[in-house]
Amino acid sequence: MGRNICVTAIAGAAAFALGGCAVGPDFHRPPAPDVAGYTRGPLAAQTASATTHGGEPQRFVRALDIPGQWWTLFRSEPLNRLIGQALRGNPDLDAAQAALRQANEQVLARAGGLLPSVGAAIQSERARAPVAGALIGGRPYIPTFSVTTASLSLFYAPDVFGGMRRQIESLAAQAEYQRFQLEATYLTLTANVVIAAVQEASLRGQIRAVEEILRIDGDELDLVRQKFRVGVVSQADVLLQKAALEQTRASLPALQKQLAQVTGRLTALAGRLPSQEVRATFDLDSLRLPRELPVSLPSRLVRQRPDVRAAEAQLHAASAAVGVATANQLPQFSITAAFGASATGSETFPGSGVWSVAGSAAQTLFDAGALLHKKRAAVAAFDQAAAQYRSTVIGAFHGVSDALRALQFDADALAAQDAAERSAFASLDLARRQFRANTADYLTVLSAERTWEQARTGLVQAQGNRYADTAALFQALGGGWWNRADTGKRRSVRGR
Repeated sequence: MGRNICVTAIAGAAAFALGGCAVGPDFHRPPAPDVAGYTRGPLAAQTASATTHGGEPQRFVRALDIPGQWWTLFRSEPLNRLIGQALRGNPDLDAAQAALRQANEQVLARAGGLLPSVGAAIQSERARAPVAGALIGGRPYIPTFSVTTASLSLFYAPDVFGGMRRQIESLAAQAEYQRFQLEATYLTLTANVVIAAVQEASLRGQIRAVEEILRIDGDELDLVRQKFRVGVVSQADVLLQKAALEQTRASLPALQKQLAQVTGRLTALAGRLPSQEVRATFDLDSLRLPRELPVSLPSRLVRQRPDVRAAEAQLHAASAAVGVATANQLPQFSITAAFGASATGSETFPGSGVWSVAGSAAQTLFDAGALLHKKRAAVAAFDQAAAQYRSTVIGAFHGVSDALRALQFDADALAAQDAAERSAFASLDLARRQFRANTADYLTVLSAERTWEQARTGLVQAQGNRYADTAALFQALGGGWWNRADTGKRRSVRGR
C-alpha cells in the first residue's frame, strides 16, 4: 500500500503544481446516512444460548474494532493455514493486484504531462559537393564532407484551466477504485474460504449423524427380525424397518456429493486444480464462536466497506471527468522551442547554431455541439455514479442488517433445534424400551426414529448456521482491512 500512498501524493502535488483554478466541480465526499442503527427496532444485547456445541451466546458490542485477520477468532489452525494458501495462490487476487499496479502507473504517466517534455536528436550526414573544384593531377577535385546536427526540442502545454489536473484527478480516483476492488477481492476470498470450511464441517457432521442413524436403524432391524421369528411382529414390520434403513442409506450419496463439491470449491479458492485437492478437513467441534461481535457505527460503515469506497472512487472519477469535459471547451495553449547546432568536418562550412520559440492558442469555433454534448454526457455519467453509490450504500446497510438478524434468529433456531433433538431422542429411547417390553407397537418406534433423525441432522445444520452467520457479519462490516499488517502504512478509515 506504500505505492498507493506515493501515487496519491504525486497526483495531489501535480494537481497544485501550477496553481490556479481547475474548472468543473470539486469533489466532496458524500455524507454518511443519518441513522443510528441497522434495524428498525432495538438490537438485542446478545443472542440466545443453547447447551450444545456452537450454542454459546454472542454479545453485540457497538464500535468494537475488527481485527485484520478476523478469521483467527474461530481459533482453527487448519482454517488459518488454508486461508494463507488461498491468499498466496488465488489468481483473482493476483489479477486485482495487477490491475492496481496498472492504475497507479497510469496516474504517474499522466502526471508527467504537467511538466515540459524535452527531446534530443542528433543527425550525421556524409555528402559530396555537386560542383567540382580545382584540377588536381589533371582531374577536377570534388570535395566530400560530413555534417553533424544536434538539437533539443521542448514542448509545454500550460494547464491554464486545469483540464490536465482533472484528468490526473480522475485517474487517481480510478486507482483508488482499483485499490478497494483489491480489498473487496481479499475480503470476498477470505469470507468464502471460511463459509466453505463451515459448510464442509457441517456436511461432515451430517454424514456422521446419518452413519449413527444407520447404526441404530440396523440394531432396530435386528431386533424386529428377532421378534418376527418368535411371532411378536409381522413380516410387514420387518419390511418397514428395512425400508427405513435403506431410505436413510440413500441420503448418504447426496451429502457425500455436496461434501465433494465444497472440497472442490475450497481447492479452487486456494488456486489449485482438482487433482491438487487441498488436504484440510474441518469439524464443527474444532471451531469456536467469537463471544463478542462488533457492530460498527453506521457513520463508519461507509468508510469500512470496500464496495462503498470503490463506488465513492467511481463517483470521484466521474466528477473529475466533468471538469475535463469543461476544460476541453476552453482555449488550449502550447509552447514549443527548439535549439540546435550543426558542424561539418570540412573547413569550408563552419559550425552554426539555430533556435526557435513559438506559442499557440487554439479554440474550437464550430463542432456542431460535440464538446457541449460530451460535457452533458459527463454530467449524466456523474449522476449515474451518484445513484450507483447510493444503491451500494443501501445494499451495505441491508447486508449488515441481514447478518445481525440471521445471528439472532439462527441462535433461536439452534436453541429450539437442540431442545427438539433432546426430546426426540428421549421419545425414541422410551419407544424402543416399550417395544422391547412388548407394550408398544412397532409403528410407534418407527415414527419416533424418523422424528429423531430429522431433529439430529437439523441440529447439525443449525450449528453450522451460527458459524456461517458470524463470518457473514465480519464480511458485511468490511473485514478489518484497515488493521491488516500487509497494508503497509495504515490509513484511518475516517480519512482517505
